[in-house]
Amino acid sequence: MVRKKIAKEGSKIKLDYEGKLESGEIFDSSKHGDHSHPLEFTIGARQVIQGFEKAVKGLKKGDKKEFKIKPEEGYGKPDPKMIQKIPREALPKGQEPKEGMVLIINSPEGRQFPVKIVGVEKDSVSIDLNHPLAGKTLIFNIEVLDVE
Repeated sequence: MVRKKIAKEGSKIKLDYEGKLESGEIFDSSKHGDHSHPLEFTIGARQVIQGFEKAVKGLKKGDKKEFKIKPEEGYGKPDPKMIQKIPREALPKGQEPKEGMVLIINSPEGRQFPVKIVGVEKDSVSIDLNHPLAGKTLIFNIEVLDVE
């Protein structure tokens, strides 16, 4: 009889997931129509948020689970210091900035991430550099596809 491996620190895990907010709004999913793009990561390698790693420890292939992640173990609480003013000329040309608009900016390391415009003035724009899910409780439904 083949025993199923239990997910633990250092295990590679592959799973399908659906993430939603407490409002029921789905913010991410590994399934898109008939296509599945499973999430794969190594537990303990800090590739996913802390609460997600904790929730999958002890699971085996075929296990299904629903769990909540509070902001402290997710994307943290919004930090007011992460709202910054930038000159309008630093924005991409050709589109008038509007409050609520999301821009993709590059970090000094070359990674791209979304920022939201939270204020527009004559010569500057205020952008929120907090993660869009900061301050939110996240609810995940997962199914473990494999544990190595």
